[in-house]
Amino acid sequence: MQIVEEAFKHLYPNRDFNYKVNLKYSAKFKPYNANVRYTSKKLEFSLSKKWKGVSREIVIGLIQSLLLKVFKGKKETIYIDLYNSFIKNLHVSIPKSKTHPILENSFNRVNETYFDNLVDIPNLEWGTFSRAKLGSYDYHTDTITISRIFINEDRELLDYIMYHEMLHKKLKYRSNNNRSYHHTSEFKKMERNFQHQKEIEKKIRFLVKKSKTIKRPRFPFFI
Repeated sequence: MQIVEEAFKHLYPNRDFNYKVNLKYSAKFKPYNANVRYTSKKLEFSLSKKWKGVSREIVIGLIQSLLLKVFKGKKETIYIDLYNSFIKNLHVSIPKSKTHPILENSFNRVNETYFDNLVDIPNLEWGTFSRAKLGSYDYHTDTITISRIFINEDRELLDYIMYHEMLHKKLKYRSNNNRSYHHTSEFKKMERNFQHQKEIEKKIRFLVKKSKTIKRPRFPFFI
């Protein structure tokens, strides 16, 4: 039985499978990403090449989570649980090859002050001069990315953004009915533990507003 049909049958045992299926692996995706398109009874799945060789049960969970998005369903299965567990533990095997001294120093300060040095260092990189996306943590590549608007700013502001992303790495996410919750009550409670949090958030809002009037170089610089 084709893997998509198998995933569907486990998800909807009382429904007929009347779909044309195309499943391909692509090098265009970031590691372990995937998507699906649904048009006129045709399901087109595109998976990162990293999914080749991964346990069939885990890939079934991935496909089921995509099917639920297509059909706007809310379900939990053992396969989806396996898939989420796989994603949450990817960081263990991912190579750590990206870093920068400013970011690494920030990570080490935050790790020592707030995590008792118990968080393993991920990949660290500067993003663009984004004012909308100040930081992010990518579970698939174990990478914390920080906006370059903090590159020459007070290290306290940088450390707060770093702390926020390290919380994502530490706490991961909570899943319920194929929805992922990242900013849980536990997350928000821990976020408030950062010293002078409210004052720092005010400073960050001011920095974002101020940065709108600053002309940035056409190409990001590297230091």
